[in-house]
Amino acid sequence: MKLTGQSAKRNGFTLVEIMIVVAIIGLLAVMAIPNFIRARKNTNKNTCINNLRIIADAGQELRLEKPADPVDAAHIQPYLGRELPSGRLPICPVGGIYGDFDTIPTCSSQEAGYEHTLPH
Repeated sequence: MKLTGQSAKRNGFTLVEIMIVVAIIGLLAVMAIPNFIRARKNTNKNTCINNLRIIADAGQELRLEKPADPVDAAHIQPYLGRELPSGRLPICPVGGIYGDFDTIPTCSSQEAGYEHTLPH
């Protein structure tokens, strides 16, 4: 027996409910994506700085053991063996190029706010 005036049984979600859920997900994405990008840039910067420290340490070892040899990529490779397999020169995570091995090693990647430089 069906009573008049009763609404039909409700199945599913209304358009307003779906729009609210989509808006909440969009708001969370707007807040999360910049933080994710910032965290990724900081991680890449810290990885590169650690690589520069490894290169600087290898240069110091070369200067101690063979002071007559020039401090360049070819001569420091044997001193990179502990941290990296087969003494390979480390690679910058964002594609920067390492140079100036004789004084303070540098990286060519220098994005503002995320500079890949060793602290002095």
